[in-house]
Amino acid sequence: MDNHLFKIELCMKKSLLPMDLLLLADPSLEKIKEYITEGFCFIGSVEDLNIAVMVLKEVSPSKIELKNLAVAESYQSKGYGKLLLDHAISFSRKEGYKQLIVTTGNSSFRPLKIYKQAGFVISHIEKGYFVKKYKEPIFENGLQCVDRVVLVKAVGH
Repeated sequence: MDNHLFKIELCMKKSLLPMDLLLLADPSLEKIKEYITEGFCFIGSVEDLNIAVMVLKEVSPSKIELKNLAVAESYQSKGYGKLLLDHAISFSRKEGYKQLIVTTGNSSFRPLKIYKQAGFVISHIEKGYFVKKYKEPIFENGLQCVDRVVLVKAVGH
């Protein structure tokens, strides 16, 4: 991976967001359409090719949530997700938020590891969230995604 070729830019036109990438992290088009209208949407690109996307949404004046972070499959495991996460942390700090929240599934082992390595701590677990909130069952890593894990990181003063 060549970090200096990777650009992260705020996307001002929601209609230009790469839905195929957003759907990698969240299988609900309905939910995506809901949070992209109010969120800060970023696109990560390499040589003008959109390979990653991230959406942050304000929860309160002191808290912001990472709603979606996805990297195209052929670019995964190369550090781009970590670069996006680092950008989310610095953006949150710069914008004056005190806490960055992220949620993921109990079967999302790689994201959980990345978030923990970045200093996020588990706040709580919402039992049965994905069974109740999603029409279709979600499977990853050979397991059904049932519970939502909520993690937080202090980013401000």
